[in-house]
Amino acid sequence: MREINLNIKKPKTFCGIFGIYGAPNASGYIYYGLNALQHRGQEAAGIVTRERTEDKTFFNVHKSTGLVADVFKDDKILHDVLRGDAGIGHDRYSTTGSAESRKNVQPIVVNYRKGNLAISHNGNLTNSHKLRDELTEGGTLFQTTTDTEIILHLIARSQKETVVEQVYEALQLIRGAFSLVILSDDQLIVARDSYGFRPLALGKLGDAVVAASETCAFDVVGAEYLRDVEPGEIVVINDEVIQTGKLQSLFLPDIPKQSRHCIFEYIYFSRPDSKIFGESVDKVRRKIGKGLAEESPVENDEDEKLVVISVPDSSNTATLGYVSQSAKMGIKVKFEIGLIRSHYVGRTFIQPDQDTRDLKVKVKFNTVKGVLKGRKVVIVDDSIVRGTTSKQLVKLVREAEPAEVHFRVSSPPIMYPCYYGMDFPSERELFANQFEGDIESMRKELNVDSLAYLSLEKLLDSVPVDERRNYCTACFSGEYPTDVEVNSKEEFEANINEAKV
Repeated sequence: MREINLNIKKPKTFCGIFGIYGAPNASGYIYYGLNALQHRGQEAAGIVTRERTEDKTFFNVHKSTGLVADVFKDDKILHDVLRGDAGIGHDRYSTTGSAESRKNVQPIVVNYRKGNLAISHNGNLTNSHKLRDELTEGGTLFQTTTDTEIILHLIARSQKETVVEQVYEALQLIRGAFSLVILSDDQLIVARDSYGFRPLALGKLGDAVVAASETCAFDVVGAEYLRDVEPGEIVVINDEVIQTGKLQSLFLPDIPKQSRHCIFEYIYFSRPDSKIFGESVDKVRRKIGKGLAEESPVENDEDEKLVVISVPDSSNTATLGYVSQSAKMGIKVKFEIGLIRSHYVGRTFIQPDQDTRDLKVKVKFNTVKGVLKGRKVVIVDDSIVRGTTSKQLVKLVREAEPAEVHFRVSSPPIMYPCYYGMDFPSERELFANQFEGDIESMRKELNVDSLAYLSLEKLLDSVPVDERRNYCTACFSGEYPTDVEVNSKEEFEANINEAKV
């Protein structure tokens, strides 16, 4: 789901999706799955369930703005309203369209000639502007400003006979990143773009089949991870699958030889207890931290007190890798909890305006002054986007009177926008781009004694790569794995001043 928003400090992304088929009281499992995926979107949440009677099929819907626990705080919603044995859910973080519009909250539901249809989408369509214009000129009426609705209209417009055929035809027309769960009257359809930009996994819960953005959603409901949805794969889950236990799937044409998974999922966004792209996030993140220590150690004499602190929570695991590798290299170093995070404040990059974000950075973090005073301090963070949060954190740490402050970043400098679902600012708003990648200039701006980023080469050495699995690094290198249509770039820039989130 793409909704342009550039007022961010951390990279922000897409959404979390969850689907289940063949489970009594499906809404309860979706609710807990969405809770586990809350880090992927904190603006809004929604659930759609399928309820069947002897002569009719109903779609029950409840969605609204707010966190999952707030949207579904009334128990009667799950027990009395969202009845059914199949359903899909969505945690929303907007990347296109107005974040304030309740109409944009997913799942989006329609009724057409084949019955009911609902969709939850994680990703960005790079040709949405062109497709929307074509559909509008053909008489299509849009109810939302999201690119997700385009997919529904393409499915409904298809003259193919079955829903699966219609989905297959529609997905060949869209470009960019998409992980989808689509609910119809008779089946759950799970699909992923041909490059596999966004994670999407399949699991089993008793006789039921589940799908989710990350495997941490399986853990909370007690589901067993089966495998990832392959790039370009469309998995069809229906009564026959539940009865036989055999998954049915088909593949989109022209699938590239290697995927282009978003490498930033490993760096920042996915939970460390998840398995994505076939590998443990925790394992990869620790390796990234070790690589950062190898490339950019902070030396320590015997009489100096060197402490390493993370920016909780997303850089915790990389920091542990940094500390362990530093120790192996003979550097006397100690991991300390120098920043305390309030878990009652949402992620700063998701906040809708600059003043709110600036205040929430101060509310969100505080220093443990006794740990930092008089020490040589190394701050490890996963990324720097706009630089605002980093400058404020350094200021907080400086107020604790450390002897020195060093900043280490477990990703390369972010130089370019992302068109595949990770909503980075335009080039002119990116911290590293403003300084043309000059480390010394950035160091002075942050007011630290030293600054170092992980190299792209070391990052790629830290992630699993094989004959079929590779990564998108466009935000670092500017090398986009697909053509990004000019109108998409123009649309991206045109929304800069209009973005609300």
